[in-house]
Amino acid sequence: MSELDGEHTGNEETGEHATQGSTQERQCRRCERTEGLVSKYGVFVCRQCFREIARSMGFRKYR
Repeated sequence: MSELDGEHTGNEETGEHATQGSTQERQCRRCERTEGLVSKYGVFVCRQCFREIARSMGFRKYR
């Protein structure tokens, strides 16, 4: 038997990987969209804005 048989962990309703924390929603710094957000390196712009400003930020396109 496993350790969890017969025990309730409290994660049944929300799922095992449910996020815990704030309800604050991140948004694009330029256009305030919430979908398609690029958050790597702390950029926090949507993918459409990222395409427009990536070169000026120092990113290079290799293909």
